[in-house]
Amino acid sequence: MKRTAISIISLLICLNAFSQTVITGRVTEEKGEQLPGANAYLQGTYDGASSGENGVFKFKTAKSGRQVLKVEFMGYEPFIQNLDLKGDTIRVNVKLKEAFNQLNAVTITAGTFEAGDKKQAVTITPRDMVTTAGAVGDVYGALQSLPGTTINGESGRLFVKGGDSEESQTYIDGSLVAVPYNSSAPNLKTRGRFNPFMFKGTIFSTGGYSAEYGQALSSVLLLTTNDMPEEDQLDLSFLSIGVEASGTKKWKNGAVTGTVSYNNLGPYMSLAPQNYDWVKAPESATGELSLMQKTSKTGVFKFYSNFENSRFSISQKSLDLGGTMIDYNLANKNQYMNASWNDKLGEKWAVNAAGSYTNSKDDIHFDQTKVAKRIEASYLKNAYSYHFSDKLSVKFGGDFFAKTFTQDVVMPNEIHNNSFTEHTFSGFTEAQVYASSKFVTRIGGRIEYSDYLKSFRFSPRVSTAYKITDNSQFSAAYGWFFQNPVDNYLLYSNRITPERADHYTFSFQSSANSRTLRIELYYKDYKDLVKMNGGEFYLPTSYNNLGKGYAKGLDLFLRDKESIKNGDYWISYSYVDTKRDYRNFPVEAIPTFASKHNLSVVYKHWFGSLRSYAGVNFRYSSPRVYNDPNSQVFNGEKMLPYRSLDVSWSFLYRQNIIFYGAVTNIAGFKNEFGRSYSSSPDASGIYQSTAIQPGSNQFYVLGCFITLTRKGNANQLDKIE
Repeated sequence: MKRTAISIISLLICLNAFSQTVITGRVTEEKGEQLPGANAYLQGTYDGASSGENGVFKFKTAKSGRQVLKVEFMGYEPFIQNLDLKGDTIRVNVKLKEAFNQLNAVTITAGTFEAGDKKQAVTITPRDMVTTAGAVGDVYGALQSLPGTTINGESGRLFVKGGDSEESQTYIDGSLVAVPYNSSAPNLKTRGRFNPFMFKGTIFSTGGYSAEYGQALSSVLLLTTNDMPEEDQLDLSFLSIGVEASGTKKWKNGAVTGTVSYNNLGPYMSLAPQNYDWVKAPESATGELSLMQKTSKTGVFKFYSNFENSRFSISQKSLDLGGTMIDYNLANKNQYMNASWNDKLGEKWAVNAAGSYTNSKDDIHFDQTKVAKRIEASYLKNAYSYHFSDKLSVKFGGDFFAKTFTQDVVMPNEIHNNSFTEHTFSGFTEAQVYASSKFVTRIGGRIEYSDYLKSFRFSPRVSTAYKITDNSQFSAAYGWFFQNPVDNYLLYSNRITPERADHYTFSFQSSANSRTLRIELYYKDYKDLVKMNGGEFYLPTSYNNLGKGYAKGLDLFLRDKESIKNGDYWISYSYVDTKRDYRNFPVEAIPTFASKHNLSVVYKHWFGSLRSYAGVNFRYSSPRVYNDPNSQVFNGEKMLPYRSLDVSWSFLYRQNIIFYGAVTNIAGFKNEFGRSYSSSPDASGIYQSTAIQPGSNQFYVLGCFITLTRKGNANQLDKIE
């Protein structure tokens, strides 16, 4: 009996051994690299094993029938396969896909520079907008140290990738800014209207931008105002050109900031040499109000308003009056306000609503002519986004832009009153699709209708990015971009249509260890540009859309915050080849605003023992062209190259007190921007001319910034950290 029991037990053990299934396999990732330490097991059991150094796992199981094999490895999507266990050996080939993580996923960087964002694409910061030497506290001045821009010293505006300054648009918190620059006299540099301290983030898209934005042939600048302040604060600024006071009051879910400033260049100009005769130096008074209120745990409402009065009077030579000096008087009143609301509507939906209003009026008086220009504009926008998953999101919405432009001219024997009102209705949709954490595509389209031009346009947009390594990627963008002709043409004709530019952009970017390298190639094909046919400017039939052009080039950007202790530098270089046949051009030619080579070298250094932050910026632009009516070659003359060596020094006297000094063109390089000519020849058939010079060869600024808080450890640069 005992022997029988032992025999039965032995038989059962043998049968059990023979009924076991062996499961084995090799675990690799998509490129074939072995993954040691992966966990392979049958779901709902304790049967399993880990892969070895060669990625191979092997285990036995007494389970039979249909079972589920699961293989897991951190950072990768789980592998699942159904098995039919029959007591034999099963071999499985396991390839794991990298798990998607949007924080580490590739981002589209073609044509885009970001500041104040946490993405790898960041190449500049909001602090750079303030501390870059030569910027002199001007947002647009700071951007001119980035690739893709061309310095026009007689303008001060943004000229991007072979495009005119009229081809760029500015948005604040999603709202269009209809008049972003201060008013100025012909051939005198202007600057932006807004204080860079009010912005926490900047996206400067030099081409191929989102379908969310339109009416810009070359670029869009997207500015985001500061978030909720931490405490009550009073800021006092004393500059060699003016004073400013700003106070912030905070409550539980909101805050308000009021700012007043007064600038008068008279005392400064009486000490620093000027190239022009100022009858009345530039003077301005500004008031600002900024309100922020949380509307929910995720919702924020922002309101901003700006009121500015400015005036100046300058004496300029009139070549049409035999060189007689005449006074050019300008007074500007500008009012701008915007409001925005952002919130999440549940887990999937988000909404952005924004609106702005602009009312800007110039009163100009020169010789015996009076000109009154007025722009009144309103902008409304509503955008929604829906996140289907981490890999797919859709954004859609629409905007409405209304503008009335009026120009009244009173001369001794003539009076001209002209105006137009134009409404543009737009809609857009855009989907962002991640095929994986290494490849993303954004595809969309925009429609626009102008009631004044009776024009309907559709703009397709697509951009992609592919991550090569954890620190480098390729990006590409393509799209059609439309913009209504400039106001001076629309004033006399609505028989023309929007102008068009097709963008092709390819870029490579590598960013690691506080070092960034960016290389970008682009091509822009201009179509339907407005051209004058030689008729009188006030006749609608004098304008057509037969103009064309192109711009192609290379942009290079290198930034290094690591190699030099306490040092930070970047090198920006742009090459652009462009020609146009538009406006009053008799032939296709290089436009006067385009420079073939542009270089900016910026270096900043923190001297801890001196509690000082120093900066230097060398800027160079190769000679631009200009037209001499005495020559047979259109735009055949060349200006001097533009050169400027700018320095700045910030001294932290106390934690809440900063002393600041800066000098532009400290080396005293001679800069001229071509020549201006009389509108008709003299008795000998010669068009008389005079050199176009900067307002002054150098500019000096001294300042003291004081911040008062309860803690006493804040300063004005803290706003943009």
